Amino acid sequence: MLKVQSSEFILPKDATTGDDACAYSIIDNALLISVLCDGVGSASRGGTAARQCVKFFIDQFKNRPRAWDIPKTMEVFTRHINSLLFKESMTQYGKIELLTTLCLAVIEGENLYTLNLGDSRIYLLKKEGELRHLSNDHTMDDEYMSHVLTSACGLSENIDPVILTTSVAIGDTLILCSDGVYNLLEENVFTDMIQKGLGASTIIYSATQNCDLKDRDDMSLQIFRIEALDPLYAIKNTPLIIPETLSEGQIIDGYTLLSPMMEHRRIWKVIKDSELYVIKFPLKAEDDEALDAFVHEAWYAKQITHKAFGQAWIPENRSMRYYLMELIEGVNLLEYLKNRTLSVDNAIALGKFLHRAEAHLLHLGLVHGDIKPENILVYQRDGEAGVDFKMVDFGSIVEIFSTASRAGTPTYLAPERFSESAINESTEIFSIGVTLYWALSGKFPYGEIEPFQTPTFKSPKRPVTFNKNIPLWLDSVIMRSIAIDPTLRYRHYSELFYDLKSPEKVKPFFCTSTPLIERSPATFYKIGFIILLLLEMITFYLYVTK
Repeated sequence: MLKVQSSEFILPKDATTGDDACAYSIIDNALLISVLCDGVGSASRGGTAARQCVKFFIDQFKNRPRAWDIPKTMEVFTRHINSLLFKESMTQYGKIELLTTLCLAVIEGENLYTLNLGDSRIYLLKKEGELRHLSNDHTMDDEYMSHVLTSACGLSENIDPVILTTSVAIGDTLILCSDGVYNLLEENVFTDMIQKGLGASTIIYSATQNCDLKDRDDMSLQIFRIEALDPLYAIKNTPLIIPETLSEGQIIDGYTLLSPMMEHRRIWKVIKDSELYVIKFPLKAEDDEALDAFVHEAWYAKQITHKAFGQAWIPENRSMRYYLMELIEGVNLLEYLKNRTLSVDNAIALGKFLHRAEAHLLHLGLVHGDIKPENILVYQRDGEAGVDFKMVDFGSIVEIFSTASRAGTPTYLAPERFSESAINESTEIFSIGVTLYWALSGKFPYGEIEPFQTPTFKSPKRPVTFNKNIPLWLDSVIMRSIAIDPTLRYRHYSELFYDLKSPEKVKPFFCTSTPLIERSPATFYKIGFIILLLLEMITFYLYVTK
């Protein structure tokens, strides 16, 4: 996961908006894009061009074609916004009025990609203290004019942007600034301020202390101190073969393929040195999105160490793209409960197990994303009575609060997930509740929901309706877990776990549509008694005053 300590600030020369603009975004926790533009003052719409340019890059990078690499993305987008600004200038004003400098920097993995037009600058301060100038000042001086821009965004219809690639490391600092900043600060002073950890606003105000307003320009500065780089980039870009076909008896790095475990033949039972394992390959050989998903899956699987999950690892010396898992002999919960329901004791144990599994993922900033009977293995404990559980399917795991994924199986999804709300503890608890409801009753509270269907949720029957063995406290726990209204549902795993281990403290749960006589018979009869008493009093009053 990419992490940076960021600081940015713009100080206009006067009280107006100014002509500088800057912004940044971290996309998918893996890609930093930073844009800084200084609208050219001699052009009447320079500030507009700067703001338009910054917004364009931030918006477009979030929706970039994933098949494009970063240099191609930067080049195509830069040519496009340059052409738009130039054509709009010619159409609206008949001359160049939408004109701005451009600094564009992108960090992906261990690479920093930079591009600039004009005289705004990009620096990289290495953790060892070396300040590197990564941009060129596109200016010229002659006997008639000084500091004339030879390149800028919107200056001509066609441009040839140059993109530099530089390696970065944790501890390095990326800096973007307009000429209003570096013209007032000696390079050694500027470097010293950055090394001391000063923020953008502090540096800019320090630079203005000893200069007159007429001697300075708009000032904009962005600082990004790299705290962590995305480790998945290096894994994804390691050149490894993805086999198109796999067959029984094939040997890969000493692992002999015994039998496929899924119809798509990308998950196999294998043997090496008399030990059995599971090996998993990407689904498709030539698909960048599928590869990206597989890399994330393998990485997440490697981080998960709780006994609720099977162990997974990525061998260091692989000749192909795959990862390994321990083989767990068992059947999934769906198969285990064919023609029967789960006992109450085992259902309580299952609820506590799912809490432990999800709590471990939460510690890693993750959620399972697809809790359902098919992803829960049931196996016999060695030398003990009863059963135990294991969670499977690392492919569904996503970062908590993700909104870009509709991971999961529709029948088990919380209502808000169908409107692309973020995945969180509450939505995962809903899936746990549906799983327990089904395991104890053989029914789904809201029926089976087809993929891509947007269902209408109505108050479900209580699970005790179908299974009289369910104690009322557990019935309430399940109903609270699957509440349609998120405000009525458990918000955190710890709340669910507390009720599962403290039956005597569980409060009865009723849907908002449940009649009062069911929710509180005493209250219902009390209100009824009061109403009847008032009617009797009114009747008596009318009788005696007649």
